[in-house]
Amino acid sequence: MPGISIFGVPGLPEITPGADLAKLIAGAAAAAGDRLASGDVVVVTSKIVSKAEGRIVQLDDVEISPYARQWAEKWEKEPAVIELVLREAKRVVRQVGPVLITETHHGFVCANSGVDQSSSGGHGLAVLLPLDPDGSARRLREGFAAAGLDVAVIVSDTFGRPWREGQTDIAIGIAGFQPIYSYIGQVDPHGHEFRVQAICTADELAGAAELVKGNLSRVPVAVIRGHQWERDDTATMRTVLRESERDLFR
Repeated sequence: MPGISIFGVPGLPEITPGADLAKLIAGAAAAAGDRLASGDVVVVTSKIVSKAEGRIVQLDDVEISPYARQWAEKWEKEPAVIELVLREAKRVVRQVGPVLITETHHGFVCANSGVDQSSSGGHGLAVLLPLDPDGSARRLREGFAAAGLDVAVIVSDTFGRPWREGQTDIAIGIAGFQPIYSYIGQVDPHGHEFRVQAICTADELAGAAELVKGNLSRVPVAVIRGHQWERDDTATMRTVLRESERDLFR
């Protein structure tokens, strides 16, 4: 397997609603001396996607339910944030002390429905996950294609993991290639047939991209070059989301 290279795209401005992200990313990459090339995988932090799509909420404008206010006061949380977490949730998976693990309307199981105040663009603001991360990734891919670039796109976000401390970036939206590579049916060098091995390459690429982004660097986009991906514009993240009846931990 050939090697890959990963580099961040610096120089992006503060993203505001309506921003043309594909144009901004391509321009910033060119200005930094690393022009995008067909075959690249562009990994875009979901927060700037949300900002461009207007998924920003002024906390002072949130109407807080009695339940959200009571829960927030008990655990010393921001009531408006708890209200947003509950609104963005399809259901609460776990509620232990101040910790809320929810299933979002997208089907993601994560802390606080992905609602985040960090790097929100200002005091008193919260950022919600994109409404349709796959759609967001497709629009970015189309924007790059309009500039003559055939690139795959991953929209990433930071999630925790069962059984392990710390977080890692994972893919929440994808365009251009399937998120899972399956070895099922293939045979290893010793003649053993793979029966369950299927690698979520989208998550692996999202995690690798985080190494050159980071939370404080103001580099919300990374480019992975050299990864061999098979073009497929039917790809979505639905194949990654495990049905609850097959999930041993929900």
